Amino acid sequence: MASDLSKLGDKLVLRGLMFHGYHGVKQEEKKLGQKFLVDVDAWMDLRTPGQSDNMSDTVSYTAIYRIVKSVIEGPSQNLLESVAQLIATATLNNHSQISAVRVVVGKPHVAVPGPLDYLGVEIIRYRSTNMPI
Repeated sequence: MASDLSKLGDKLVLRGLMFHGYHGVKQEEKKLGQKFLVDVDAWMDLRTPGQSDNMSDTVSYTAIYRIVKSVIEGPSQNLLESVAQLIATATLNNHSQISAVRVVVGKPHVAVPGPLDYLGVEIIRYRSTNMPI
């Protein structure tokens, strides 16, 4: 799949976004919350803003950042799959220039026996097949 994604071309990249949220199946996750790590890739044609140097020709990183923040800090979801889907859907719905989005949501503090960076999910959504236009 990675080779298919490289054919999509230009993208906006947001890495290592960290927020405190209350997602998870366990009651303590919903009550105490925990840190979530999020990465987002948003594919769009960046030739015009690259030539114009005009903010109105692109999508602001901060607009995507705010979507991620509102989902992670928003209403509790049971599954990371649902959290990632909400981020992807809001990003595509709010920014018509974006043709595809990749969202990675990770939990760095999970009860597993052994060291790890995080456990999580990665989803990819394409406007043409996943969005009502």
